[in-house]
Amino acid sequence: MNESNIKKVLYIGKNSDTINLLSEDKTVQLIVKDNGLAAIQWVNTNIDEFDQLDAILCSLGIKGMNAYSLFNHMRFHNLLNKIPFIVIAQRFEFASRALARENKVDDYFSSPIDLDKLKTRVEFLIKYKAEYAISDNKKTIEDLENHPYKTPFIKRTFDVVMSGGALIALSPVLIGTMIAIRLESKGKVFYSSKRVGANFREFDFYKFRSMYPDADKRLKEVEHLNQYQGDDLGDECPRCKSLPEGLYCSPLLKQDDNSEICEYFYIKKKNAKAAFLKVENDPRITKVGKFIRNTSIDELPQLINILKGDMSIVGNRPLPVGEATAITKSRWSRRFKAAAGLTGLWQVELRGKDGDMSEEERFEYDNTYAAKNSFWGDIKLIFRTLKIFVQRGSV
Repeated sequence: MNESNIKKVLYIGKNSDTINLLSEDKTVQLIVKDNGLAAIQWVNTNIDEFDQLDAILCSLGIKGMNAYSLFNHMRFHNLLNKIPFIVIAQRFEFASRALARENKVDDYFSSPIDLDKLKTRVEFLIKYKAEYAISDNKKTIEDLENHPYKTPFIKRTFDVVMSGGALIALSPVLIGTMIAIRLESKGKVFYSSKRVGANFREFDFYKFRSMYPDADKRLKEVEHLNQYQGDDLGDECPRCKSLPEGLYCSPLLKQDDNSEICEYFYIKKKNAKAAFLKVENDPRITKVGKFIRNTSIDELPQLINILKGDMSIVGNRPLPVGEATAITKSRWSRRFKAAAGLTGLWQVELRGKDGDMSEEERFEYDNTYAAKNSFWGDIKLIFRTLKIFVQRGSV
């Protein structure tokens, strides 16, 4: 390669000709990994060095985790916001190039490689990816502001009829639960928290109270029992730290205190410190609370949210205010151009994956639902949800 700003490249594959070509420029540090699994293991243990990469070049013919599976893995884990991912085929084929486009990798090259053209392309992609991320997020926000989501008449009618009918049919269960909660502990029967739904609209999200009234005050008593303990990552993103002042590795997100954090570090910190608290035999949960949680009865008051128009039966789950605020300027904000729902696409797909789904995948499904939802699609999701409950009950 001619002299350029490209200083470090990760090559994944075993093609000796490609390795020799990439090694010709002694100003570029070349890191070679045989396969996708080896590459992931290297990334996990060398994140600071990974952050300094200018490009990832991956042979199309690697064994095990193929180039496209590796690309999707890295993309879902927010590793490719600024790093170009280029597939290299041993020989040019129209079918393989079409597959590369279908999988949305950054580019496709075939051997023999013209290093100068590759260098020029990498430099362009680095600049393009940084600019596109900002532009794309800006368009999303403008679209939400100028063309807010409106619930279709047929969907709203269905929501009213179904939620109203369900409240009437389940009234004995609702009344019985209210009495049981009040008999066991004094305090409000319902628990409400602020959530964010379609068009970033805040509303009071209802559930039956399943904890003692002073549960929030007793939080510190059980924090040490949390099954999801995370690491302290500090306050500064290691990726952004390596960039020139004013540049960021991923789009900036605004937090509750109006400070800003890059999307990559926000998700990493959120996962590290455990976004939720899970305590086995939590002493703050009442006996009635344990029962209504296990049977999902505690979720039934959300039928009132649906009747009021805060939510729909099918949609994207409403988010807590802090979490919604944090992703307002990210690509995940597209999820808010759809109704908030009791059940939705990712909940159904989660069951198909045996409960194994990352937060990024969930937001990706939310975006997909927002872009492609329809009334008949909602009906199918309802039947798939019912099928899951039937199967769970028969186990």
